[in-house]
Amino acid sequence: MGTRQPTTTELEDRRISVRAKLAAAWTSFMFLYVYVDILAFFKPGVIDDIEAGIVWEFDISQTLLTVFLALMAIPILMVVLSMTLPARASRITNLIVASVQVPFAAFNAVGESWTYFYGLGVALEVIVLVLILRYAWTWPLITPPAAMATSPDRETARAQQQA
Repeated sequence: MGTRQPTTTELEDRRISVRAKLAAAWTSFMFLYVYVDILAFFKPGVIDDIEAGIVWEFDISQTLLTVFLALMAIPILMVVLSMTLPARASRITNLIVASVQVPFAAFNAVGESWTYFYGLGVALEVIVLVLILRYAWTWPLITPPAAMATSPDRETARAQQQA
């Protein structure tokens, strides 16, 4: 005789911490940021300009590359900071940095002739930044122990509804 299998088809859906959501979103933002730059190397003339020592309108210099590294370090560090800062500091840092990154992301498309490519890149980056802002803004508060005793958790409420 076989063992009776559960008949439910509901998938397990565990709650993901705000910290993990923020770190994942910053990681996604960082990948978009990097890949837009990498894929831009395939535009005709870009490599020739780089070999001539020019990026966009700027001469390639140690200062320029240091600025690029500093700008790229922001989302990289936000992955770590989102996971390690105290909750209040993480929330405030995420709100401020994501807010500053939105206009910066839009600025990257200004004056570009490849509007579909850069437009999509900026749109995707802004969508991820908006998610970061939403996650940080709606960060749940701690429920006091007295309130927890009087209000059932989500699983208890679901079990009561199904009974």
